Amino acid sequence: MMLFYVFTILLLSNVAASKSIINSLPGFVGNLPFVLETGYIGVGESEAVQLFYYFIASERSPEDDPLVLWLTGGPGCSALSGLVYEIGPLSFDYAKSSGGGEPVFALNPYSWTKIANIIFVDAPAGTGFSYSTTLEGYDVSDTLSAAQTCEFLRKWLVDHPEFLTNPLYVAGDSYSGIIAPIIVQEISDGNEVGDQPTMNLKGYVLGNPVTDDEIDTNSIVPFAHLKALISDEFYESFMKNCKGEYLNPDQSNASCMEDILAIKECIGKLFTGQILEPLCKTISPKPIALKLNPRFLIADDTDILLSSPHVPRPWCRHFNYVYIYKWANDETVQDALHIRKVCLPNKEPKSIGKDAIRPWLIRTMSKSSVDYHRNLTKKPYRALIYSGDHDMSIPYIGTHEWIESLNLTIKYDWEPWFVDGQVAGYTMLYAYNELDYITYDLRFATVKGGGHTAPEYRPEQCLAMIDRWFDYYPL
Repeated sequence: MMLFYVFTILLLSNVAASKSIINSLPGFVGNLPFVLETGYIGVGESEAVQLFYYFIASERSPEDDPLVLWLTGGPGCSALSGLVYEIGPLSFDYAKSSGGGEPVFALNPYSWTKIANIIFVDAPAGTGFSYSTTLEGYDVSDTLSAAQTCEFLRKWLVDHPEFLTNPLYVAGDSYSGIIAPIIVQEISDGNEVGDQPTMNLKGYVLGNPVTDDEIDTNSIVPFAHLKALISDEFYESFMKNCKGEYLNPDQSNASCMEDILAIKECIGKLFTGQILEPLCKTISPKPIALKLNPRFLIADDTDILLSSPHVPRPWCRHFNYVYIYKWANDETVQDALHIRKVCLPNKEPKSIGKDAIRPWLIRTMSKSSVDYHRNLTKKPYRALIYSGDHDMSIPYIGTHEWIESLNLTIKYDWEPWFVDGQVAGYTMLYAYNELDYITYDLRFATVKGGGHTAPEYRPEQCLAMIDRWFDYYPL
C-alpha cells in the first residue's frame, strides 16, 4: 500500500487557529453582501488535524438568529457542496458560466443564511481544504470524526463568544445522518459533565439522511413499488420470496434472486438521486468509491462540458457540478479564501469538487445511527428530519420506518404543508412524553418533488420549512 506524506509550506510548529473576513471572491462582481469568514481550527493531539471552515453570518439578525453547524455528506464531500448547491448564499449562474469562461456567481434568494448563522466545515481531515500534519490524522472513524468536529465547534465558540447564547443546531444531509447524531450526543454529554464553554444546544436537522444501512437499502423496493417503477406482481413476489430483504438476500434462494434481478432490470437505469431526472455520466467522483481521480475528471469531463460543440442530449444535473471543480481549484480563488498551501511529494495540485475526496482518506463507516437518535429522545431537544420524496438513494419510506421504531407519541399525523398556497410536502410531528411533559419532539417532513438532497431541488420550499421550524411554527 502506497503511503502518502503530507508537507506544508507553513511552519507547522505554529499552526494556531486562523480566521479572515472575506470581502470579495472571484466570480462575484463587487463586494459580498453578507459576512463571510474563513479559517482553520486545530483539533486532536497536538492539533495535527486542521479543519477548514466557512462561516456566514445571518443576513437578518446575527445576534438573535440560530447558529447552525452544517455538515455535508459523502462521506468526504467538501463543505462547498452544501454552500453552493444547497443552502448557501451563492450559486453558480450557469448561463453566464458556460462556454469555457470563469464560473460566475449569482445570489441565492433561498439561502438559509437569510435566517441563520451557518458554519460550513470540511470534516474530517482530507475533505475539502482540511488536512493533517500526520498520516495518522487521515485514519478516522465516524466516531473520531464526530469527536473532532465537536472539539472544533467548542474552540470556534471560544473564539466567537458573541454566539454562545444563540440557539445551536447541528445540521446536515446524506451521510451526515450518521455523523450528526453522534455529534449531538457528544455535545449533550459534554454539557452534562460541565465542559466549557456550555453550548446552547437546541436540536438537530437532517435531510435525506443515511441512517441505517439495512433499513435504508431495504426500503428501495417498497419505494419503487409506490412510484410505479415495479409492478404489483414483482413486489408481491419479492416480499414473499425475499421477505423484504434487498440488502442481504438469501443467494441460495433461486426465486428470490430471480425477483431481485427483475427488479434491478426495472430500476437499474434510473437516476436514483431524483427518479424523474435523466441518468447521466457522473462527473464528480463519488466518495464511497474511492477509485476515481478528480484530476482525471477535471482534465476530461470539464473540457468536454465547457468547450465541446453543443449536441442534442438530455440536460443532466451533474453538468452543474463541473463548475465547482474549475472554481475551487483556481489558485486565485484559494488565495482569496486564504487557503493554506498543502502539497504531496509528487507535487499533485490540490483538487476539490462537489464530492471531492482525498485519495488517502480512510474511514471506518458506521452501519447505523438509530441508537443515537433513540438516546436523544430522552433529552430536551428538537429534531427536524426531512426527505425529498423522489429520492431513491435514501427513500423517505426507510427514514419514516426508523423514526417509527423510536416508539414516540404521534402528536399530529400525516398532513400536507404548504408554500404559496400549494402543497409542498407532507409532515408528521412526534414527541416523547414523560409524565405528560414533552421533553423531545421530532418533526418529519417530505418535500414534494425533492431529490437527494431536497434543498438543491426545492430551495424555496426548504427555506420556508426551516424558517418555520426554527421559529417553532407549524410547517
